[in-house]
Amino acid sequence: MTDTVPRPTLEAVAARAGVSRATVSRVVNGAAGVREALAARVRRAVEELGYVPNQAARSLVTRRHDAVAVVVAEPEARVFADPFFALQLRGIGKELTAHDNQLVLLLTEGREDHARVGRYLAGGHVDGALVFSLHLDDPLPGLIQRAGVPTVFGGRPGWSDGRGDVVYVDSDNRGGARDAVRHLAALGRTRIAHITGPPDQTSAADRLAGYRDVVGDADPALVVRGDFTPGGGEHAMRELLGRCPDLDAVFAANDLMAAGALRVLRAHGRRVPEDVAVVGFDDMLSVAEQTEPALTTVRQDIEEMGRLMARLLLRGLDGGLDGGPAGDPAPGPPGAAPSGVILPTTLVRRASA
Repeated sequence: MTDTVPRPTLEAVAARAGVSRATVSRVVNGAAGVREALAARVRRAVEELGYVPNQAARSLVTRRHDAVAVVVAEPEARVFADPFFALQLRGIGKELTAHDNQLVLLLTEGREDHARVGRYLAGGHVDGALVFSLHLDDPLPGLIQRAGVPTVFGGRPGWSDGRGDVVYVDSDNRGGARDAVRHLAALGRTRIAHITGPPDQTSAADRLAGYRDVVGDADPALVVRGDFTPGGGEHAMRELLGRCPDLDAVFAANDLMAAGALRVLRAHGRRVPEDVAVVGFDDMLSVAEQTEPALTTVRQDIEEMGRLMARLLLRGLDGGLDGGPAGDPAPGPPGAAPSGVILPTTLVRRASA
């Protein structure tokens, strides 16, 4: 065993800087009222000694833990297999790191995990929560509300419990879907099918609504439910070919399902885009640029969605953080109007349509 080196203390920093212990405490904890010249001496002493504040003691003073829970309402296997979640977590992580906050990842494998997550959030371990991939019957919003934790949601909320203080970040799912289907129609396609996402998620519902905005009273057989996974896209595509063998275009509600659909079309001898044009949604480059042919898709900035969620939460906690885009709302008081940010989408044309 090696001997441990004693950690520098607050008193040691005070002695090195030639100031009082109380002055060091104020500087370390970000309090006001210390002249800049003294604060600079303290910061220099902290760096020279390698002083690390005691987080427990600091929390008693600041009432902050500098930690944020990221709650993903999906099983572990789904989260680590879908690049969508990796992109969103990367955006969140970058923003939290930039403001010296820790990310605490909480996953819900099943219903029994909801109570565990609720207890953790209510236990005072984190300053706030970022929650995404909710389903309509998910109890998490109620548990979070009872825990009293400041929260920003990823995706338009789909519940209706009378709350007016919901802050969320989403993409223009309905508008993006309209752009995708209009593009297919402009190519002369008349039998445009849609592979939906899970109907209990608002992103899927909004993309289905955008599809219907363009096709109107299309043959209902052209709409098949998917689940945002490649296997779900394959299953849905096989069902569509059995129902409507004359279809000439497919709009899939995400890139993973579009990739699955492409595999089934190729296996059935359908040429893309000559026989069937295909458009996805997300523009995850690890998927869209690797399909054969490369996938035309609707781009949403997934990483920026994560960054903006974290930015809004931190701004609400700190009473206004610099660096956010103009017009970002901050979490408002109870009873305020719902505060949402909708990011634009863009159609990215490649070889599949």
